[in-house]
Amino acid sequence: EQRRRFGAPRLHVLLRREGWHVNHKRTERLYREEGLALRRKRHRKRAAGVRVTLPVPTRPNERWSMDFLHDRLEDGRRFRVLTMVDDYSRECPALVADTSLPGVRVVEVLDRVAETRGLPQRTTRAPGPAFAGSALEAWAYRRGVPRHGLEPGHPPQNADGERVQGQVRDEGVNEPGFLTLKAAPHRLEAWRQDDHPCRPHSALGDLTPAEFAKTERLSHDHPTQPLYVPVAQ
Repeated sequence: EQRRRFGAPRLHVLLRREGWHVNHKRTERLYREEGLALRRKRHRKRAAGVRVTLPVPTRPNERWSMDFLHDRLEDGRRFRVLTMVDDYSRECPALVADTSLPGVRVVEVLDRVAETRGLPQRTTRAPGPAFAGSALEAWAYRRGVPRHGLEPGHPPQNADGERVQGQVRDEGVNEPGFLTLKAAPHRLEAWRQDDHPCRPHSALGDLTPAEFAKTERLSHDHPTQPLYVPVAQ
């Protein structure tokens, strides 16, 4: 009931962390018998082409992915969610929701996050007019943070960032819907604070983003930094 969007493999990892040393086959059998599997939409197969993927990051803050998610409130008004994802540690430095998020607002969020976490070496932004503005370009030049653009319609070029952004939409935005815009920042921040210390990632060796980030900082002898700092909306 608490992790309704999790699949059997991830639930099995959580069970073992709680002391339930059972075989993964038993977990999968119970998962099927209880009817916990979620139906997923089938997408049309498209012609396969040459995929150009980004280099795999090797340390925290090496590359951040930024994108916008779109949704509607219960009264029909549209709003957007700015997502920032560290492609290496799978942490979300910030999640900001509002009806309008121009480039100036995005720059303000980046500067606030930089005060506690530092700046990324580069950013990856989705194509389109959302991130095309003089404010972001001026900030990137002033801060020395180059931008890597993705080709339109090619999300596999940044599969790691797209995967975490999909989790934000599936578990933070869609589950359940927002009644008012004032409730959105609080619930997104609650999801972020819960995801980092609680959600194991198979790509991180079944560690949570918080555990993985702490291990990396200790291995690189980095000074201790706050892992999750709420970002003012």
